[in-house]
Amino acid sequence: MRFGGFFVLLLLAGVVAGSHPEVSEYEQYAHELLKELIETDTTHSSGNTLALAESIAARLKSEGVPAKDIHVIEHGGKGNVVARLRADKPVGKPLLLLAHLDVVEADIADWSMDPKKLTEEGGYFYGRGTLDDKNEVAIHLSNFIRLHRERANLTRDLVIALTADEESGPHNGALYLVREHPELVEAALVFNEGGGGMIKDGKYVANTVQTAEKTYQTFSLEITNAGGHSAVPRGDNAIYQLAAALTRIEAFEFPVRFNQTTRAYFAGIAGQSSGDRAALLYGLLEEPPAIMSIDYFRDEPEINARLRTTCVATQLDAGHAENALPQRASATVNCRVFPGESVKQVSEVLFKVAGIPSMTLTPKWDALFSEASPLDDTIMAPIREITRAMWPGALVLPTMSTGATDATFFRNAGVPVYGVSGVFTEFGDNRIHGRDERLLKRSFYEGLEFLYRLTRAVVVLREVVLKEVVSKEVVLKEVVSKDLPAPPSK
Repeated sequence: MRFGGFFVLLLLAGVVAGSHPEVSEYEQYAHELLKELIETDTTHSSGNTLALAESIAARLKSEGVPAKDIHVIEHGGKGNVVARLRADKPVGKPLLLLAHLDVVEADIADWSMDPKKLTEEGGYFYGRGTLDDKNEVAIHLSNFIRLHRERANLTRDLVIALTADEESGPHNGALYLVREHPELVEAALVFNEGGGGMIKDGKYVANTVQTAEKTYQTFSLEITNAGGHSAVPRGDNAIYQLAAALTRIEAFEFPVRFNQTTRAYFAGIAGQSSGDRAALLYGLLEEPPAIMSIDYFRDEPEINARLRTTCVATQLDAGHAENALPQRASATVNCRVFPGESVKQVSEVLFKVAGIPSMTLTPKWDALFSEASPLDDTIMAPIREITRAMWPGALVLPTMSTGATDATFFRNAGVPVYGVSGVFTEFGDNRIHGRDERLLKRSFYEGLEFLYRLTRAVVVLREVVLKEVVSKEVVLKEVVSKDLPAPPSK
């Protein structure tokens, strides 16, 4: 999944979204890749990511990438492909380009067109995966091959990992690679999904960079008792007990928390707001946060979810017969844990809040802890520079995803991950996982160019740029202050 930012608060305009000129050679190549990817079934139920991984490997070999640097990794019948472009004298660890080959299910009966065909209509690409995540597979793979064709003078290795089972399967390729093949995916930093841009009223408003995401953890709550005949009700009815426990969990709020990413996020959207709303957003950044601000944004789910850990009941199962007292009642509670907060402590808090000593609370898996990636200027500065060059006036906005991506596994392994794409969508038209998933054609080509420039900045040009920055004593903090306005004086 992707696009962690929430943009209803971004009210000021950026640059006008214009039409895209005739496609170039590399844009045409990326288009052909996107078509092949969309029209290859990689759903969990009927798709074949292994065949697609092998096809991509064959394409890389035909481009002259050495066979020893191309690896198709099978895991649970699913396919992953990893390839490397080598620097002659690498400085530091590689840059890793990460994207996933699998997509969520799409029923043709629900769509206006075949979701497994790339349809071009009205300035859009339609098809399952056009947003999540085959557009970025096509972009990263195109740029990888372009840099190989250009014989770019790499200052560090460039690795691409295209994986399976990110969406719903039990054989997650990114996790498998991190645990079983770390030598293939060891990196200084990762570019992944999770960020993107927003167009509002025809203007490019913000280009988000996902630098953190919540920890995904699901718990099973279960209450059991002796049951009996429904004609003789008892006071310890498992259904009523569970209902009372869930009601208490519903009413409970975890404390407000911040990290570097969320502070930058709220500072950014506050600077794009005005009047009382701006004051309320700046109030969140006070020490301690203003109670009035917390109370106000409690009713805005997209804001509230970025302020704290959240836990919500999502499934229920109880009873065994209509004329029998329930012997068991269970619920699924899904938690999104704020980075840096202990999942074990969240579990303990839930149990205490539920208030049923006989209840069992069991995690459905061992969650992986994921620290936020640093807002390091060695990567944030080129993102800002390229964004300004391509979309003057658009804000570069760090963001924390409330959902989950494969970034968790790399961050857990100590590798910084930046969800960044330069792919813009129109406000209110994000159709990820939904009906008639679509992507603006010009946004696909702009994302291709943005990520090409950014990838070059890290693996080809950045060492030179950094030396120039040092020699000219350029203060990059000035760039930050322009993107993240200071609160007004009181």
